[in-house]
Amino acid sequence: MNLLHKSTTTFLLPFAFTIVSAQQIYNLDLESSIELAREKSKTMLILQQSLKKASYDLKAATSSFKTHVDLDFVLPQYTETIRQWEDSSGISFYPVRQNQINSYLTINQPLFTDGYLYIRSGVQSFADYNADDRNAQISSSIGLRQPIEAFFGYNKLRLGYKQAKLAYDLSLKQLKREELNLVYDISQTFFTLLSYHERLNIAQLSLEKQQEAYIIARNKFSAGLIREVEALQMEVDQSEAANNYDIAKVDYTSQIDLFKERLGIDLRDSVLIKSDLGYNQVLVDVEKAVTLALENRLELKENEIQIELSLMEIKKRKADGMINGDIMVNYNFIGVDKSSLTVPLESSINNTWQNLVTRPGSFGVGLTINIPILDWGENRARIHGAQATLSQNQIKMDGDKVTIERDIRSTVSHLQSSLKRLQLLEKNVLVAEKSFEISRQRYVNGDIDSQSMALERERLNNAYIQRLDAFIDYKLKLSDIMRKTFFDFERNTSLLNM
Repeated sequence: MNLLHKSTTTFLLPFAFTIVSAQQIYNLDLESSIELAREKSKTMLILQQSLKKASYDLKAATSSFKTHVDLDFVLPQYTETIRQWEDSSGISFYPVRQNQINSYLTINQPLFTDGYLYIRSGVQSFADYNADDRNAQISSSIGLRQPIEAFFGYNKLRLGYKQAKLAYDLSLKQLKREELNLVYDISQTFFTLLSYHERLNIAQLSLEKQQEAYIIARNKFSAGLIREVEALQMEVDQSEAANNYDIAKVDYTSQIDLFKERLGIDLRDSVLIKSDLGYNQVLVDVEKAVTLALENRLELKENEIQIELSLMEIKKRKADGMINGDIMVNYNFIGVDKSSLTVPLESSINNTWQNLVTRPGSFGVGLTINIPILDWGENRARIHGAQATLSQNQIKMDGDKVTIERDIRSTVSHLQSSLKRLQLLEKNVLVAEKSFEISRQRYVNGDIDSQSMALERERLNNAYIQRLDAFIDYKLKLSDIMRKTFFDFERNTSLLNM
């Protein structure tokens, strides 16, 4: 059994193995394992729903800038009751029987100044059965409402949009970070499983080599070429190799169950794993990694959002202590008609329209102002509180930037060391394999004893394991950098665009 692909830059450990079970069979590599875990992760599902909600909120906030059209109907509204009348002669009651029909069309256009323009047109008819008459009205108006605090205070419309945009960006980064954490965790579990599988292969290889050595020792003892104690030692070494192989099988089976648990699949299901443990030499520019981390890390984005919200809160609190009010302008066209119930509704509406045409338009202008005079320092205290929160967020952000930069530089440095170690251990494996083959031949020729042979075999096993551990460490460090920078340096691709 040859575990090596002869190369100084990559090694391939192709394999496919199945755990026999009774239910579903999963054919998995690393990518499909990650995808399966992503589908079954409850945390991912929750964050996906949070992102969906944030996207809808952002869409709603964007739509709030667009023209809104509403059509209202009352078809009909009949009222039969007793009402009270009070004048200088006293209180009296009278019956009411009315039927109201109306329809109004309203067009509302929000403005970036936090006000809005509107056009409202409609027709209504009141039938009074006690008075035996009908009152009809047609009206159309155009107007403007503008809050004055929007010019020097804060803009509620823009604030709502900005908050929705920040919430969406935050949800997107939370989802992406959780996805990258999931990729790292599943990669770690996957490569650990591969490690146990390769350790099983190494144990099997060691057992086969030891069995071969034992047969040689037994034949040499039978021929009187070696002492009995040396042959017995070979038999003990074979038993030890068999025991190590059994332990490796148990460890591997336990890891398979853990792998299924992490993926969220039934422990009775079968798993077929395929993998090519080759690797690419990835050279990570540490300055680029630091820049990407500072741009993309969720901790900093959360701090930026909190700072933005604190600035908005300060602006809002300052506006609460200033003059506020509304500017209102409107121009109306109104037509009315009063006729008997015997007159058809169509004729009454026609008369109302004629009255609107001949009646001059009317307009209205208004300015309402509220001036805060005394609040015993309440608003000023709220402003100072918001400013303290802003300072707290800024200090935290500065500290997080230093921590992230230090962490990224350390991780990149460890990645480069891991790559060098992996390349060195690949050469070490080649040397150990050649040395073992030479020692095996020397043992056959009687030039060395069984103890020397056991040492060579142990050296080869250690070389395999060290190279395997170095490979896993290198791949996990690449995944770690990816989740810390939101950038795949192996493919030179931003993960935020995927």
